Amino acid sequence: MATQGTLLLQKQLKDLRKNPVDGFSAGLVHESNIFEWEVTIIGPPDTLYDGGYFKAIMSFPSNYPNSPPTVKFTSEIWHPNVYPDGRVCISILHPPGDDPNGYELASERWSPVHTVESIVLSIISMLSSPNDESPANIDAAKEWRERRDEFKKKVSRCVRRSQEL
Repeated sequence: MATQGTLLLQKQLKDLRKNPVDGFSAGLVHESNIFEWEVTIIGPPDTLYDGGYFKAIMSFPSNYPNSPPTVKFTSEIWHPNVYPDGRVCISILHPPGDDPNGYELASERWSPVHTVESIVLSIISMLSSPNDESPANIDAAKEWRERRDEFKKKVSRCVRRSQEL
């Protein structure tokens, strides 16, 4: 029997195939697994990531949409809100409810109304404007704040590498 999550993800996949969204493409890693998607994010225009093609894997839990997916870049990316291992750290991917650390409002965290599209658009927005207040990559955040030229060089290198793949 198909679960609510399976049905929702099938509908979202069908919608994205019918009406692609500017800035990214998404599809299944394996046609047999609706819970694992590959996403390619095109670096947003007029940002340091402009021209890049960044691949990521979105893994949905079995209780989706009650819990958020994880998103992990498989392309190299230098960003304050991306852990060194590629995991994306943005509020909407954090479990629903109050933040035990008090950084985020419950309204900023995961809600079952989010879709693949709204998640990826949030990641694109994150690329456009890093949040260095609660960084996942402390070195990138520090560099973003204190040595912007070095930060730009590293991002340029990531963009070039993403174009070569």
